[in-house]
Amino acid sequence: MNRKELISKYKQIIQPMGIFQIRNMKNGKLFLGSAKDLRGIINSNGFQLRNGLHRNKDLQKDFTEIGEEGFAFEIVDSLQPGEDASYNCTAELKTLEAMWLEKLQPYDERGYNSRPR
Repeated sequence: MNRKELISKYKQIIQPMGIFQIRNMKNGKLFLGSAKDLRGIINSNGFQLRNGLHRNKDLQKDFTEIGEEGFAFEIVDSLQPGEDASYNCTAELKTLEAMWLEKLQPYDERGYNSRPR
């Protein structure tokens, strides 16, 4: 297979999607998010945190102080994709994320997320 065919085949693979959290095991604070590619977003967040580049400054500060061993990167819930790889699940992901934000309330002293406006 040539490179173009490999890329095309990779894009057709349906990635696991859903809700993830980064949990501070020292104080229990959570950072909650959703993604169409859970493995990719967890890897990306870990890379950003290890390199001091994460957009959430409070999470980055705690990660820098405590170290990677003090945090757990976890999948909270997954969304089963449809048969069609081109299906757009954005609305379902946002609804699922809103449900988990409501349930876990990862705001203020309980988490790193910003409260919805």
